[in-house]
Amino acid sequence: MRILLVDDEPLARLALQAAVERLGHKWIAAEDGQAGWRRFVEDEPDVLITDLLMPGLHGLELCRRVRAHAATRSGYTYVILTSVLGDREDVLRGMEAGADDYLVKPVELFALQMRLIAARRVTDLHGELARFRAELSTLAHTDSLTRLGNRLSLEEDLRALDARGRRYGRGYCLAMCDIDRFKAYNDSLGHHAGDEALRAVADKIKQELRAGDGVYRYGGEEFLIVLPEQTPETARIALERVRSAVQQLAIRHVAGPAGVVTLSAGITAYHPGDATTIEELLEQADAAMYRAKSAGRNRVVSYEDDAEAAAG
Repeated sequence: MRILLVDDEPLARLALQAAVERLGHKWIAAEDGQAGWRRFVEDEPDVLITDLLMPGLHGLELCRRVRAHAATRSGYTYVILTSVLGDREDVLRGMEAGADDYLVKPVELFALQMRLIAARRVTDLHGELARFRAELSTLAHTDSLTRLGNRLSLEEDLRALDARGRRYGRGYCLAMCDIDRFKAYNDSLGHHAGDEALRAVADKIKQELRAGDGVYRYGGEEFLIVLPEQTPETARIALERVRSAVQQLAIRHVAGPAGVVTLSAGITAYHPGDATTIEELLEQADAAMYRAKSAGRNRVVSYEDDAEAAAG
C-alpha cells in the first residue's frame, strides 16, 4: 500500500518510515500538517498515518479535510491517528473527525501491522464498492440491446450540453433518426432479426460520428444524434454520411424504400441566443424526421429548410 506519514518530530517520522518499509509498504512523508495536506492531494495515498498534535494544521483538521475531499475522488484513504496521549477523549475526537483507528506513540511494529492489515481490507472493500457503483451507473445509463446511451443518459447529457451552449454562446444540432418501415421488418422476419438489425444500425451510426458526438436509443427503432458545435449545414453532411452507411450495410428489407434497411432523419439546431427549449428542439427534430418519411423515406430533412420554405 502507499502510506503517507505526517509527523513534525523527525525521529518519530523516521521510526515510522522504517516500520512501514519493514512491513513491505511504500511511504511518502511530510513534516507537518500543511505539507501533509499537499502531499495527500497530490498522491492520494491508501493510508494516512498522522500525528494528532502538530503546530499549524493539526491531525484532527487534516483528518477532516481528507474526509471532505473524499467526494471528489474514487478511492478511500484509511486514516490512523498517532499521539503520545492515549485517553478516551483523544480517541473519540479522532474518530469523530473521520479517523479509522488510533495508535499510541511510540508505535509498536505489531500494533502497526495489525492496523495496516485492517486498512488493506477496508480500502479493498471500498475499491470493490466503487467499481460496483460505476457498473450500476453504466447499466442505468445504457440501452441493454444496442449498448447506446438510453433516455436517462440522453437527458443528462443534453441538458449539460444545452447549459454550456447557452452560457458560452455555442450552438449544437440534434438529429432524430428512424429505421424505415421497421414494423414490417419485424413482422416478416421476427423480433430476433429485428434486434440484430437494431444492433447493426446502432453500431454503424456510432462508427460514422465524431468522438465528441453522441448517439442514443430514443425508443423502439428511433435514435437521437447530438452534434455539439455543428451548424445545420455540417450536421446535414454528417447525417447524409450516416444515412448512406446504414444503407450500405445492405440488410435485406423487402418493404424498405431501397430493398434494404434505411434511415430517415430530421435535423434541427440550437443557435446561440435562441430562446428555444430542449423540448421544442426535440419536437422540431421529430417533425423534420416525419417530413423525411412523407417525402419518400431514406433521406435527411432539416427543420430550418422547411421553416424557411413555409415562410417564403
